[in-house]
Amino acid sequence: MRSLSHDLAESMRAPEFWALSSWLDIVVRYRQSRLGIFWLVAPAIVYIWGLGAFFAAMMGVSVTRFAAHVAIGYVVYRLVSSAIVESTTAFSSAGAFIQDGHMRLTDFVLRVLAKALFYFVMSLPVVAVALAIYPDIHWSGFAYALASFPLVILNALWVGILFALVGARFPDLSQFIGNVFMFAFLLTPIIWQADSMPADSLRGLLMRFNPLFHMVEVVRAPILGEQLEGLTLYYLGAMTLLGWAAAIFAYRRYARFVPIWI
Repeated sequence: MRSLSHDLAESMRAPEFWALSSWLDIVVRYRQSRLGIFWLVAPAIVYIWGLGAFFAAMMGVSVTRFAAHVAIGYVVYRLVSSAIVESTTAFSSAGAFIQDGHMRLTDFVLRVLAKALFYFVMSLPVVAVALAIYPDIHWSGFAYALASFPLVILNALWVGILFALVGARFPDLSQFIGNVFMFAFLLTPIIWQADSMPADSLRGLLMRFNPLFHMVEVVRAPILGEQLEGLTLYYLGAMTLLGWAAAIFAYRRYARFVPIWI
């Protein structure tokens, strides 16, 4: 039986494979493009200054305030969704490595997460512009957001491990999760304000049940000086503990079957 903690520790001690290969994937993808790595920041520009400006005008709010709201929400959502959706094919797309005897499966999940983090970092200059025009930045909130960010990564990682295992057994999971995240984007307050959904309403309950809402808010609310709901910290804390317990059990029980499944 394989131990998740052992494999993760080994992967962290030798990041050359998963960190470098994720960066090379990005370089190779955009190497032949005329605009090159500009395409890494293009989605952020479209969502923040395109959709953000459109919905700000539709709701009658200032774009200088709403752009920052959309910017932080979008980059955190994109980080988590990219890591989780791509993790569903993490093992099947690395079948040649696994069949050749590379059995530290955590390398392939970390490879997906590292790629999502590279995209996140490349989008930060666009976010910085949105924050620069925000009229009421809470600089002390950056420390809180930075302290909370590892909680987001930890949750993305355990979900990625579970979905990678399930995706190896059931290839259709990739299509299913992709469609779920299309709906989850609308259910997460990125292009709309969370306070428009009262906690006692059905839509408010659905929003607060959505883990992506809490992952976004724990980073965004402190920076923008918004009130962070107490439920968010309890929700993320419980999700982290229960999720890692499930990931450790599933990895120990099913990791050895991955070469057969793929």
